[in-house]
Amino acid sequence: MSMIITTYGSMLLKAMGQTLLLALYGLLFACIIGLIVGMMSVIKNKACNIIARIFVDIIRGVPMIVLAFFVFLGVPYFYKNFLDMPIVLSGLQAGTICLALNCGAYMAEIIRAGIQSVDKGQAEAARSLGLPYWRSMYRVVLPQAIRTMIPSIINQFIITLKDTSILSVIGFPELVNSAKNVVANTFKSFQTWAIVAVMYLVVITTLSWLAKILERRLNRDKRS
Repeated sequence: MSMIITTYGSMLLKAMGQTLLLALYGLLFACIIGLIVGMMSVIKNKACNIIARIFVDIIRGVPMIVLAFFVFLGVPYFYKNFLDMPIVLSGLQAGTICLALNCGAYMAEIIRAGIQSVDKGQAEAARSLGLPYWRSMYRVVLPQAIRTMIPSIINQFIITLKDTSILSVIGFPELVNSAKNVVANTFKSFQTWAIVAVMYLVVITTLSWLAKILERRLNRDKRS
């Protein structure tokens, strides 16, 4: 195990950095998608509600690995053969799109639940003061909803971080993909995967610990 750490430790640490970067990009765009779809699911417009429901149901119903292959291979195929616009997606681009779509569907549900957790009287009071719907949502409802959503968003980031391991199938040099190369070079499967497991455990445990601290602080602020 010490030989793997000294020889391939820097490569695995770099791969961990790539994993965190991919998860961060995915969560960033997922928040944008989730906010749009989440708002569409709560506004009083049946067409928007249906579109949001279809998006969430489709994305949540498709396995992550299938979505990864569809984005990485299917989308360039479609552009080349049907639109005559040859494109090539890098592993980072395809991985970010895949994670953003997958995580965005779950973020939409988190945002929808967060908005619906705010007392309806808050929005009604804002409207009675003359604020239009979107301004009352932005100034009154969302600031309160975000406080309840933050712990769930951090938990979703942890899930997204673990989901990056699936993207090794499209060749992105994240931690699992790099570990496969180490195993192929050293033939030391047990030691390599033990190191990878510890790396994931340290990062995810740290994030979980931060999420619990943040949740306790938010609960304390609510009571005060």
